[in-house]
Order: sequence, then structure tokens, then C-alpha cells
Amino acid sequence: MSAPRIVVGMSGGVDSSVAALLLRDRALADPTQSVAGLFMRNWADDGSGDCRAEDDRRDAVAVSGRLGLPIHFRDFSNEYWAGVFELFLAEYAAGRTPNPDVLCNREIKFKHFLDAAHALGAERIATGHYARVRCVNGEWQLLRAADRGKDQSYFLHQLGQTQLAATLFPLGDLQKTEVRRLAAEAGLPTAAKKDSTGICFIGERDFREFLAQYLPAKPGDIVAPDGHRIGTHPGVFYFTLGQREGLQIGGVRGYPAAPWFVVGKDVPGNRLIVDQGDSHLLLSQRLRTETAHWIGGAPPAQRFVCTAQTRYRQTDEACEVVVREDGGLDVRFERPQRAVTPGQSLVLYRDEVCLGGAVIAATDAALDPGRAILADFAADPVVDAIADSTTAPMFSRTVAR
Repeated sequence: MSAPRIVVGMSGGVDSSVAALLLRDRALADPTQSVAGLFMRNWADDGSGDCRAEDDRRDAVAVSGRLGLPIHFRDFSNEYWAGVFELFLAEYAAGRTPNPDVLCNREIKFKHFLDAAHALGAERIATGHYARVRCVNGEWQLLRAADRGKDQSYFLHQLGQTQLAATLFPLGDLQKTEVRRLAAEAGLPTAAKKDSTGICFIGERDFREFLAQYLPAKPGDIVAPDGHRIGTHPGVFYFTLGQREGLQIGGVRGYPAAPWFVVGKDVPGNRLIVDQGDSHLLLSQRLRTETAHWIGGAPPAQRFVCTAQTRYRQTDEACEVVVREDGGLDVRFERPQRAVTPGQSLVLYRDEVCLGGAVIAATDAALDPGRAILADFAADPVVDAIADSTTAPMFSRTVAR
């Protein structure tokens, strides 16, 4: 059997199945574009019965059989543990909220999978992500998908020129409804399969129960912003900013009969801080990041205006970005943002083009423990000149949304 020109990652879901279908059809029209599938095992079965990897593997095999494509198998579970899961645990233990999907794409799907495809003799890989790629004047760009509701460029912002030059996203120009229709018309066994949600290695099980296997419970106090103790929690690392579920707070004497939600985490003091209503304690307008990654290899300027997302599927928000000497970013939003969470990703855009992004380190929210590191940002004469100028306001320039 000759080496494939393209290897498509087949996860056992409808999206990767249709990506394989489209590439198979292209190969039928052009035999030089031969295709093979590859199923990645990224998580070792922990015996809980909640891991769906074997079901997904069977579905991937069934789809490849239906399409007449050869399929290969690779076990990346050790690489996933070292490159994704250990950092995931360390971030939660530190009180932050990491994004394992971003890490998985960078460390597994566009690193080890790409290497495996090259080892099979392939020139390019393909996945079922909703995103697009184009080359402009020799530079590869990552673009949003045509289906903005399914766009996954947020999770792909850590990719670089080498990965994008070797990657195809066959679903980039399609709507999800069209993908389902194509799968049904082709008789693919995954046509009606439910989309996977949440974190892949947790599956359908309770998040707190899963995390407790690796980060033992450390009960502490739940307090209101005024310091009044109103309950107990099993561990601050089980919660994230803005969270309402799982607090198990009933009616509290002296407070309104309204839902409580997390507004702060005091990790050293092991206290979870909660509030009610439209709390200003979750609002921030500035943030600082760790070292940024630029898809083009460098920032568009040392200071520029663009739009940004601080979480997946968020509406674009206008912001001013200042690139620090250490490679991190200082960002000021046009309007206050709610529940911006350290550990999550800030992803930057200009129109449909994803510029890159970085992990959020701290915000100027009232209860953010890293707020102190923003003091020099607040005093930065360049940043203050931008904010205070009356002749050229920070957001007077047109920013595409």
C-alpha cells in the first residue's frame, strides 16, 4: 500500500467523519491526493467505565470502512499525560482554570499527530475542526470558520506557520447543518451521533468527582464579600469565577433569596468568596498575560487595536494591546468584562483573522490575587496616554466585530 498524501484525524465523531468523506471524494477525482485515517488514543482507560475511547474507536473504524479508507492507530496517552494533563492539574491546584483543549491541539493534534502522519509518508494532515487556513504573501493565516456558532479558531490559536502549512480544515466553509446532511446522505454511522462536550478525559462523569482523584478535597469556608461565613466548600480549586452550580448554599439569614455565584478565590486562605446579583466584583477592564504566541511569528505592532475573546464563543470585544518587553501582553478593553479568568486564553482577532493569543495571568478585578502586578501597567505612561487622550481616544479607530 502506497503512502497517503493526507492523513485525517478520525475521532469517531460526525465532524471528522465528514472531513474524511470530503477528502475521500477529492481523492476519487484526483488519485494523487490519497487519504488515510488515523485514530488517536489520548487517554488511558482508568477503569471507571466512563471513558468512551473504545466506542469512538469502533465508530472511526466503521466510518473508514464505509468510505473505503485505510485507518491507522496511535497511542498518545503518555504524551497527553505529560504535555496536557499534568499542567491541567498544576493550574487547578494553583487556583487557576486552564483550557486543556488549547493544550491538546498544540501538544497532541498538531505535534505528535503531525509527526505520526509524516512518519507514514504523508505531506499534510486534516481534522474536523471548524476553522479555515489561507496563505497571503507567503504567510499562513488562521481564519474563523464560516459557521461562527461552531468556529474553533479560539482553540487553535497556538498553531504556527509550520502546522498551518501542513493542515487542512475541510469543514471550514460549511455550516454544521450541512455537515449533518452530508453524513446522513453518505450513510455514515456517525451521522446522528451527539457532539462531544466538556473535557475529553472526563467524559460524562461529575467534574468534581473526577478531579478529587488527583487533587484531594481540602474543605474551607465560603464567605460573602463582607467576610460573613455562609457555608463550606470541598476545595477552592473545584470552582471557577462566575460559577453558580455546586455551591450548595440555601437561604442565608440577612441576605436576599437570590442565587450565589463565585466572585473570588483566596487560595492561601482556602476561602471561596461568593456574591449575589450583578456583582461589580467580577468586572475587570485590564488584564496581563503570560508570553503571547503569534500565528504569523510576531505581533502586528508593539501597540495596536483589535478585538479579543477571553472565553470560547464570547462576542468579540474591542481592546488595546501593548506588547511588553518580556513578550507578555497588557490589554485594556473598551468596556468592562465579566468573569475574566486567569488560566484561560485571551485570543486576538482582526476581522476574520486570528492573530494569536496568550494565557491570562491577572486582571484588575477587585478580588483578583494578581491585581498587584497590574500596578505598573496602570502607571505606564504609554498606556495612560492612550486611555486619557482626548484628541485620539483609544477606540476612535474602526474595529471590526
